[in-house]
Amino acid sequence: MKKLYTTLALMLIIGIGVSQAQTVTDSWAFGFGLSYPRFSSVNITGTNSNYGAYLSMQRNFSEYVGLRLKLGYSHLEGEWTDAALAVNEESTSLITGDIDLLYYFVPCERLSPYAFGGVGINNKTIDNGQTVYPDDNKVGTHLSVGAGVEYKINSNWNVVTEFGYHVTNNSELEGTIVPTEVNGRDSYIALSAGMNFIFGHGGKSELCEPCKGITSTTDSIDYARIEDMIVRHIPKEVIVDNFIYAISEDRLVLVGVKFAFDKSDLLPESYPVLDQGVKLLKDHPDIDVEIEGYTDWIGSAEYNQTLSEERSQTVKKYLVSKGIAESRLTTIGYGKGNPIASNETDEGRAMNRRIVFRIIK
Repeated sequence: MKKLYTTLALMLIIGIGVSQAQTVTDSWAFGFGLSYPRFSSVNITGTNSNYGAYLSMQRNFSEYVGLRLKLGYSHLEGEWTDAALAVNEESTSLITGDIDLLYYFVPCERLSPYAFGGVGINNKTIDNGQTVYPDDNKVGTHLSVGAGVEYKINSNWNVVTEFGYHVTNNSELEGTIVPTEVNGRDSYIALSAGMNFIFGHGGKSELCEPCKGITSTTDSIDYARIEDMIVRHIPKEVIVDNFIYAISEDRLVLVGVKFAFDKSDLLPESYPVLDQGVKLLKDHPDIDVEIEGYTDWIGSAEYNQTLSEERSQTVKKYLVSKGIAESRLTTIGYGKGNPIASNETDEGRAMNRRIVFRIIK
């Protein structure tokens, strides 16, 4: 007992808080947004007065592969010089329909890049200030390739940005300015940004950690039971106060400190518990501690390593904000290593999500 107050460690029981952007096995998505199209390979010079918009419906068959129907409108403008060296303006209005196959390279990440390719049909309405050859209102086809990035805001909404390159089946995208065209295939590019609303969610992805196996929320975990489990395994004579329990000569447990799920943000109910640790450190200014972060087994080793480091940093910042000298505190993360309870149950995983203070003399 006499060494108890000269050696410290801190175990923080981390609860599951807010929901995250969770990857599922399959889903449907409705998309909408704005675009900026521009002539790429045509017989005139493209200008900047262009605009567009789109709607889409997407079916994701797995974490990696999706099929998309995309309807769009694009207004493209350009200039050309006639035989009299006069500069003429031209505009093309395109109504398009595309079927694209999408492949996501890292679907388990919040920021997920992808590539796509597909075919489409277009209807052109052209105004170039003169009689065009052939008719200016004509249906054609095109091929599309491109790449984009999705950012998962939450389980229902994604932000999407995309670049596409579209090659038509003829040289009439800007209208036939002269009877004999130079290019065999006209093309245009488009930059777009929009939102996807995800619905028709499939099952939770077993490929995408840390989503694998998560079935609980804060309300479904009995923290009183967890506290009782810890107290029952700790000798009564080493209880320091209502929050702090010793688990070895150089370790103490603080029960009731919680983080937001999948984040390093402290939840408000953690503050009174941490304040007891602050008081203990202030009562013993000759002690330095190393803050060790741990997680449960859900998620990849790399992911949990980073999360454990961030959470130990959060605890350090809180202690410093309460007057503990930063020079007394160091941090390290151990991820999901060294579990102290079974990872097969909610209570066991909650006990394994912890931060330990190791004494450095």
